[in-house]
Amino acid sequence: MRQSLGLNAARAFIEAHFDEPVTLAQLAALSALSVSRFATAFRQQYGSSPYRYLCGLRIQRAQMLLLEGVPGSVVATEVGFFDQSHFSRHFKRCCGMTPSMFIERAGGRAGSVTAPRSASAITSSC
Repeated sequence: MRQSLGLNAARAFIEAHFDEPVTLAQLAALSALSVSRFATAFRQQYGSSPYRYLCGLRIQRAQMLLLEGVPGSVVATEVGFFDQSHFSRHFKRCCGMTPSMFIERAGGRAGSVTAPRSASAITSSC
């Protein structure tokens, strides 16, 4: 139970600071676990590594920004990626398409989307 509270605190920290650099050591300290134990416990509890979870949140937020018409270069830094290339690489790995392909498939030009999509609907499109 105590371990779950620590993992929940670490997950909440990731969600609150997804756009900043987050280290495994920071998260392990929040959970009061060693780095290796934290990584194992997080994966068991949430089904992915802390890094993949962080990237997933970043991609989810990036999708919303792209649909709002924010340029990819701005989106990359807004959600915590080092640069547009880093962002595009992760986006393609996660979603199976480039950010520009995502915008095209979501309804043509960014900003012309009529109904906002929920985060879960966006994630399920990847």
